[in-house]
Amino acid sequence: MDVTDSSGLVAFISGAAVLIGVLGVVIPMLPGLLLCWAGVMVWAVFGGHGAIGWTVAAAATVVLGLGFAAKYLVPGRNLKRAGVPNLTLFLGGVLGIIGFFLIPVVGLVIGFVLGVFIVERIRQKDNSLAWQSTKHALKAAGVSMLIELATALIIGGIWIGGLLAA
Repeated sequence: MDVTDSSGLVAFISGAAVLIGVLGVVIPMLPGLLLCWAGVMVWAVFGGHGAIGWTVAAAATVVLGLGFAAKYLVPGRNLKRAGVPNLTLFLGGVLGIIGFFLIPVVGLVIGFVLGVFIVERIRQKDNSLAWQSTKHALKAAGVSMLIELATALIIGGIWIGGLLAA
């Protein structure tokens, strides 16, 4: 790669951002979707690809918006059907964040599960009902992560398509 080739450098930086963003969906310590989108935006704005760049930027922005909406609406709807209150999820999330700092990497999941179970155990006064709510919350978190991963991969695919078309 020629160091004076600014278009190639922009593509490399954008590709690194998209790749790190996709990994960030799976590894909670890294930024995810926004980094994928930002990588595409850098390529579109600074890559000098004209209409192709702006089309890719617009498509990535639409996919990002749809992905963010689906990430929260789909699991939220399923949790409402299962009768898991928002306060339970909030408190489970707070304990998950605390767990993240106490036990690196796996503490987020352990804290979230423990938080949801404790809150539901207090609310419902029954271990089996609390565990049912916890399982629903875990499924919702998994669905949310899958939606976010799919969105990041689609954004990356749009960027690769634009890169090949430019």
